[in-house]
Amino acid sequence: MQNEIDEKFEDWKGREAIPGKHGGFGAASIACVVEMMENIVFVANGFNFVEYFMGSMHYSSATAANMVTNFMGTSFLLTLFGGFIADSFLTSFTTFILFCCMELMGLILLTFQAQNPNLLPEGDKTPSTLQSIILFTGLYAMAAGAGGIKASVPIHGCEQLDRRNPRVISSFFNLFYFLISFGCFLAVTVVLWIEDNKGWNYSFNVSVGIMAVALFVFTAGFPFYRFKRPNGSPLTRIAIVIISAARNRNKPDLDEEMLTHSLISKDTNIRHKKLKCLDKAMLNTKISAIEVEETRTFLGLLPIFGSTIVMNCCLAQLSTFTVQQGMIMNRNVFGSFEIPTPSLNAIPLIFIMFSIPLYEFFGKRISSRNNERSNNFILKRIGVGLALSSVSMAIAAVVEVKRKHEAVHNNFEISVFWLEFQFVILSLSDMLTLGGMLEFFYRESPVSMRSMSTALGWCSTAMGFFLSTVLVDITNAITGRFGQQWLGGKDLNKSRLEMFYVVLCVINTLNLLNYVFWAKRY
Repeated sequence: MQNEIDEKFEDWKGREAIPGKHGGFGAASIACVVEMMENIVFVANGFNFVEYFMGSMHYSSATAANMVTNFMGTSFLLTLFGGFIADSFLTSFTTFILFCCMELMGLILLTFQAQNPNLLPEGDKTPSTLQSIILFTGLYAMAAGAGGIKASVPIHGCEQLDRRNPRVISSFFNLFYFLISFGCFLAVTVVLWIEDNKGWNYSFNVSVGIMAVALFVFTAGFPFYRFKRPNGSPLTRIAIVIISAARNRNKPDLDEEMLTHSLISKDTNIRHKKLKCLDKAMLNTKISAIEVEETRTFLGLLPIFGSTIVMNCCLAQLSTFTVQQGMIMNRNVFGSFEIPTPSLNAIPLIFIMFSIPLYEFFGKRISSRNNERSNNFILKRIGVGLALSSVSMAIAAVVEVKRKHEAVHNNFEISVFWLEFQFVILSLSDMLTLGGMLEFFYRESPVSMRSMSTALGWCSTAMGFFLSTVLVDITNAITGRFGQQWLGGKDLNKSRLEMFYVVLCVINTLNLLNYVFWAKRY
């Protein structure tokens, strides 16, 4: 590994990149636009897949909910794989091209199935073996592609910028999240309207078209990009350092003066105050001090990463049980117009898109000019997001109690806009937490593993969706022993969804305390 941390960039012909000609905020903005387009496809399908699985594939509500959370979770989990590929073997540009083609192929397969009646189950039957194979192949090709895209696009954008300027990096991530939100807005309004009124055939065709355009736009900008060649597998280096430190744990410590001298590094992101036990890895002369410090810094990010998982478990409910609630509520607007439940995201997304420029202006005035206090500000931002997710689950429980009471006792469907409270608060929570994580992990990560470190933000979302699946299964298993599953069956009026929301509120509150513990010690 090179000890020289200064980054060297090339143009598309392999020559040294020229400042002003290659890279810059304009080139970085293309990455933001492309991620917006990919997010339109991902969100529109992810939020409404539960209806597709129940209506067209005839799965039960619990099965459909778990299928959606597994799909979303796999997509975000595979950002680690995409980040690993970008850091180790391919440029972020090439990684995007590879995974974008993969997602496009998955969408084409799902489109083919949706348009062929022979590949859809008849009547109330669940899919046959062949139909299931086609469904899950297309679904998880799409998931794998989305994971690689989300890992490579923000890093590709950041590579166009001077990372020594924190304000420019922060502005990029704010623009990145703004366009992600705008993509979500288009997804839950325009695309979901097409799904509800024209059918999944049209929706899948639109998705394929958008992804094809995204691939073209991203590829067309390659003469203006600058590229950073990968430095080999960071996971291999981390594993070697940990194994060496473990083997040498009983040996005498390094000489303090020699240790201090060896830890001089040009990488200002590297920390030297945590996990001192890793220093013994340098007793192996093949391991450099910088490799130890990279490992120390990456491992130091993991407690922050782990403390955000439960929040994303709450977020998973917006694409599963909340959609199912909305399907049996009064969705009529302006007389005959029926609003799709996921379209309730439109209002909080508008709020978020207006709040991001305000955060861009006031956040930088509040945060300090020096890097350390700015990081503390980002940690506080994440903490506020985690706190809001607890509030959202408490409100969700109250709304479900009211909805079920009116439906069961008064045979009355309350307005779907009652769900807007949890949509708004959870969306704001996601903006603060995910946006903060992406910026924080990028700023704190070692140069050689930026893609993987930034992917931790998306991976937290994955773990949250998988945790949702596990909690649903555990909840049904435990409550089923007492006579009735809280989340069993297709009739929400006979379920105890409100109690599940209470459980999520309690777990998330405990997790918030865990986050505060680690954030104070970072």
